Amino acid sequence: MSPRLFSWLLLPCCLDVFRHGLSGAEAGSVLSAAKTLVWGPGLEANIVLPARFFYIQAVDSSGKNFTTSPGENTFEVKIVSPVEQFTRIWIQVLDRQDGSFLVRYRMYATYTDLHIHILLKSKHVAKSPFILKGPVYHEGCDCPQTSGSVWEADMHCPPFFPQIDRDLSLYASIEPDRNAREIPQRFGQRQSLCHYTIKGNKVHVKTFGEHVGFRIFMDAILLSLSRKVQLPDMEFFVNLGDWPLEKRKPTDKIHPIFSWCGSNNTRDIVMPTYDLTESVLETMGRVSLDMMSVQANSGPAWPQKNATAFWRGRDSRQERLELVKLSRAHPNMIDAAFTNFFFFKHDESLYGPLVKHVSFFDFFKYKYQINIDGTVAAYRLPYLLAGDSVVLKQDSGYYEHFYNELRPWEHYIPIRADLGDLLEKIRWARDHDEEVKKIALAGQQFARNHLMGDSIFCYYYKLFQEYAKLQVTEPTVREGMELVEQPTDDLFPCSCHRTRAKDEL
Repeated sequence: MSPRLFSWLLLPCCLDVFRHGLSGAEAGSVLSAAKTLVWGPGLEANIVLPARFFYIQAVDSSGKNFTTSPGENTFEVKIVSPVEQFTRIWIQVLDRQDGSFLVRYRMYATYTDLHIHILLKSKHVAKSPFILKGPVYHEGCDCPQTSGSVWEADMHCPPFFPQIDRDLSLYASIEPDRNAREIPQRFGQRQSLCHYTIKGNKVHVKTFGEHVGFRIFMDAILLSLSRKVQLPDMEFFVNLGDWPLEKRKPTDKIHPIFSWCGSNNTRDIVMPTYDLTESVLETMGRVSLDMMSVQANSGPAWPQKNATAFWRGRDSRQERLELVKLSRAHPNMIDAAFTNFFFFKHDESLYGPLVKHVSFFDFFKYKYQINIDGTVAAYRLPYLLAGDSVVLKQDSGYYEHFYNELRPWEHYIPIRADLGDLLEKIRWARDHDEEVKKIALAGQQFARNHLMGDSIFCYYYKLFQEYAKLQVTEPTVREGMELVEQPTDDLFPCSCHRTRAKDEL
């Protein structure tokens, strides 16, 4: 089990929230403002996230948790600063339909103090108003915590991530000078790479290859993280392509390459995917699909879901072709169709016509979600887990940063790589509905606990911190590198109260 545990989840008052209401409130119960629970990172001033968030668990007057929604407009949330006439804060109260709510808010300016008022019919809920002693910094404020250990404690980061330890265990040491010479020679002509140096918490980069547009995702997380905490001086290479690159055996002279996806026959150092990373940075911004929005759009209640296995996507792997043919042969068990053809010839007699894109949230009208590789790992898995359906996950040689912490039959139902047992597993699921519902809830809880924005920031920081410790020569801003500038906000600048200093490695 991953060590990711928030300190607030250890509070006795909050543990009941994650038992899925085994003794839930009865229909007609009276909601109690005093007994309702409120907790989460968005109630702590020093947890700076693009979109801050916290939770509300509805509790009745007898102390039992609601397990169904008391109504999406049950709670009113106001966030004000007593020293400001207006606050530029966008708030959303998301009803998770299980008796709990996720409240998220995005700040567009920094405030001296914030008061969070949570109201039930004009009555304060739990310990409302919650007071965040400032300054309370917004996402755009360049004010890094100079002590990495203090930042990790503030963020409730776990002491380690097993995947980081696995990836870095292959390296007794890392030589920035040697890597700077050898990696561009080995990969720079055929692959798309970014060569980064972080020095004095400033980000410098040089690109190699033709297709370097995805650099924007790496630039964005590095700039965002360096606004929050002093990063160690380090020098590293990021693979911008789909496929992991380092195929040499560990006994050979391997090069450390950071990638968004790993595989069983490569040695790349895995980061959270660009898709999940962007969804964290752009929550309540450019993206509509993120780990929070899914929780409020997970479809009808379990008994009302369609007991069919569902899939939509493009033709980026042979097994996807087989899945669609299987669906056409067994339409009462599988609803799978292509929305686009790009890699293979579209034979409508075999695969049927292309279908229109379906809103991701509409996937959750179905009990069973098929997760099947594309060019590499299918990056939709975090969102599928966060919904209210069970995932049937293809056995795969590819993995994201969290796959090795997932357990088959606990968090998902495994299916063979060739899909040879898919029909059998769907039949089993239909015959074991209560057991499957528990697997769905366990997968959902894993996603809620391990794949939210604070976890992603912790993972990146811990990865950089541990990697930097292995360096045996000084990272250098190399010839041809350019400074990646922090974005400016002339309308709402922030003044940083911290004294900038170099953190100890």
